Amino acid sequence: MINVILYTRVSTDEQADGMGREAQERYLRAYCTNHDYNIVGDEQPYKEDYSAKSHELDRPELMKVYKYCKKHRGQVNKVLFLRWDRFTRNVEFAYTYKRKFYDELGIEINAIEAPIDFTRPDWALMLAMYCGAAHAEDNKIAERTKDGNHEHLMRGEWTGRAPRGYKNVRAGKHNCWIEIDKEKAPAIRQAFEEVAKGLEAPTRIRKRLCPYIPDSSFFDMLRNPFYAGIIRVPAYKDDPEQYVEGKHEALIDKLTFDKVQAVIDGKKKSVPKLAQKKVNPDLYLRKFLVCPVCGHPLTGATSTGNGGQYTYYFCNHDHRHLNRRAEEVNDGFVKYVSALKPNKAVLALYNEILLDIRGDKVRENKLQADKLEAELNSIQERADRVRDLFYDGQITKLEKEQTMERYNRQISDLKERIGALRMSKDMKVQDKLDYSINIIGNLGEFFRTAKPEIKVLLLGSIFPQKIEFDGKNYRTKSYNRMLDLIYHETNKLQGQKNKKSSEKSEDFSWVPGAGVEPAHPFGHWCLRPTRLPIPPSGHAGSRRQPCWK
Repeated sequence: MINVILYTRVSTDEQADGMGREAQERYLRAYCTNHDYNIVGDEQPYKEDYSAKSHELDRPELMKVYKYCKKHRGQVNKVLFLRWDRFTRNVEFAYTYKRKFYDELGIEINAIEAPIDFTRPDWALMLAMYCGAAHAEDNKIAERTKDGNHEHLMRGEWTGRAPRGYKNVRAGKHNCWIEIDKEKAPAIRQAFEEVAKGLEAPTRIRKRLCPYIPDSSFFDMLRNPFYAGIIRVPAYKDDPEQYVEGKHEALIDKLTFDKVQAVIDGKKKSVPKLAQKKVNPDLYLRKFLVCPVCGHPLTGATSTGNGGQYTYYFCNHDHRHLNRRAEEVNDGFVKYVSALKPNKAVLALYNEILLDIRGDKVRENKLQADKLEAELNSIQERADRVRDLFYDGQITKLEKEQTMERYNRQISDLKERIGALRMSKDMKVQDKLDYSINIIGNLGEFFRTAKPEIKVLLLGSIFPQKIEFDGKNYRTKSYNRMLDLIYHETNKLQGQKNKKSSEKSEDFSWVPGAGVEPAHPFGHWCLRPTRLPIPPSGHAGSRRQPCWK
């Protein structure tokens, strides 16, 4: 009795020709019945789902066959498979396993279609011909595929997996295209726009807008011209690398893409110039104060004389216009901002509005996260069905792995997005609000003790326009619009105006002018959080409503 082991192998491209595992097994069993062979082995038959081009470390079933034969040396006569191209399409691989089985173990390894007689001297030629022909056909198919991909790219048609922010759409075997993913694209578009501004480090922008994208992938995305509607065509054969206009819809314009490249390459500063330079703690107000004579910014310097060093602010255009000791100017400015006292009612309302907005955002994120959770559960159910189909033998191992790879990517992506959305409710926003409100209520103390770099950033936030300094008083046309509402000094200002309507006391110059909280002959203005009719003349655009007292 001749004992044989059956070995079958399939790959995706071989499913189409009707030679799946079941068909191979049927032919092999019929062959054994006709020749009165006895089938042995731990598995009947050994079923391989790996490519014919794979090497021994990628062929676990073949390794099982080899180990079984070594363990049962002398009990196995043959290892049979359908055809040589089912066994391997690599000549070197075929020679190696002929030696391992036939020469070392004395076991014939052969195909039932076009078997080779290894006792004849021309066996090497026959083996090379059968496996080499299949190998050559593989090479031809690979070259035709590469030629086709290159041609599609040259026409501006993307042939691979869609980048983040896009999705692949398939309406038929030869009817595929790429379109913008409406859920993911807005965050990616905003990320490009934020990086292009050069005001914040790209890594911080990634954490804020796209936390589900790995850091390295985020920079690869920023470098990809695909988002600007351009496709990179790699060098191929005699054609050099080139860039062509893509047929897909661009997510950003080319100008934004170029700005992003400049930021990443370091050609554009990633932080504002004032914040980047080291700030002189004695001259932190320069560039913010302007000369009352010519309107040029004040600058400053330190001079040595009379046994010490003395720092001065002076007009950048003409020193004769203004020249004051820096210590006096800084102390005066601290008094100026110390007079900015918030209206407690307005500040409390501001705090409540921010918390309401925060609550709305948390609820919105929760709804979106719940929606993604449902999508995640659906994909996980599909993945479970794929596993069941594989265990039932309805799909191959390769088909299962390819499908599961796609599902696992989607599951990982959804989990990261859900985590980012769920995280928003755990952020300690109240602590940040308390800290900010404390600054608003104690500006003088803050400007007295904070680091000079922080003072510069805060000055830029509070005063959108320059501050005019005449050597004694500080005046500005406007404050930050939100702070303009919070620093509510109506009673104090009106009291001073009622006492001396035509005079301005020296103390009055230290508090906000009428542009901050106007005195109105009809009474006080009360802030309302809703849009209301335009109030009387002199307050066009205001959303405050008169309270008649």
